[in-house]
Amino acid sequence: MKNGNHHRIYGEKHTMNSYKLLTPGPLTTTDTVKQVMLFDHCTWDDDYKQITQTIRRTLLALGHVSEPEYTAVLMQGSGTFGVESVLTSVIGREDKLLIAANGAYGLRMAEICRHAGIAYTLYEQDNHKRPQADVVAKYLAEDLAITHVSMVHGETTSGILNDVEAVGRVVKAAGKTFLVDAMSTFGGVDIPVAGWGIDFLVSSANKCIQGVPGFSFILANREKLEASAGQARSLALDLYDQWKTMNEDGKWRFTSPTHVVLAFAQALEELKEEGGVPARHARYDQNQRLLAENFRALGFVPYLDPAVQGPIITTFRYPAGARFTFQQMYEYIKARGYVLYPGKVMEAETFRVGNIGEIYPEDIAKLSAILADFLKEVAA
Repeated sequence: MKNGNHHRIYGEKHTMNSYKLLTPGPLTTTDTVKQVMLFDHCTWDDDYKQITQTIRRTLLALGHVSEPEYTAVLMQGSGTFGVESVLTSVIGREDKLLIAANGAYGLRMAEICRHAGIAYTLYEQDNHKRPQADVVAKYLAEDLAITHVSMVHGETTSGILNDVEAVGRVVKAAGKTFLVDAMSTFGGVDIPVAGWGIDFLVSSANKCIQGVPGFSFILANREKLEASAGQARSLALDLYDQWKTMNEDGKWRFTSPTHVVLAFAQALEELKEEGGVPARHARYDQNQRLLAENFRALGFVPYLDPAVQGPIITTFRYPAGARFTFQQMYEYIKARGYVLYPGKVMEAETFRVGNIGEIYPEDIAKLSAILADFLKEVAA
């Protein structure tokens, strides 16, 4: 097919998204992040390898750490690939993990452990409650076989922001290794990695840094990473081997998502231009507060107590006596420019609205007006 025909057919069948994503990632990206993906890069090219190295240094700086104490590793695949890479590489066959979970992503760590044959204990809290540091300390005191502790920072099942700092203190006091899934918070919430006692932090390209899906990244305590050499349960997800190759000159062990890497490098530049993590956090926080206020006025009560609500995504209950389905509301709002997210907590009828990505208070105001119109129509 000639290029002209290809472009004509593409134009007929596909159009650029006419809506914005109100989800916890993938999320709405800037046009400039999208545009850099039009360039095809060779994985062996020195310029491309230097882009990888710059990304690694920038990520460490965002986490308030640096070489040689910490290092950054990029891993192909979604955020779950990164979590699985850490769990199956860092936890040895004689080790045991304590998982502090209060949602689907903490429970996913347990599922990874079951598949990989990793010994673990599960401390599970309700979706609307944070895992407590004193309970973690009790587990560690009563079970001396536990060597590692893991938890999620921003659990998007509900939108709760867990107290990683408090848990990190008790984990460090007990001399254990601390693993944190900061998938939906890193870049949008300030995380002093070493200051919070985090040994391995995992996040993803398509979250608060506002890139596109395709790789995850790990900020790792270098000494503990080096100690994991040879114990990975997976070839492709071997965190140590990935780091060893990448650390030489920026080359990925296996084919990297080149377009995604270019988009991420651009997204990091745009994060800096916005004013860094503090400015981005302020925007997300303003979005979330306005969202909760406007939706509450329409009868949608937030699922979480404001004291534990994070700035990333908000879970809402339906108004009393609601006579519409999520799908009806979803389709109505999507046709008018925004995409919502279904609920995930098990014990309540809910839906979720994310406010990260290229989303601003004016978007929240428009969404609120659309929802108000929807409620009038279904009540008529």
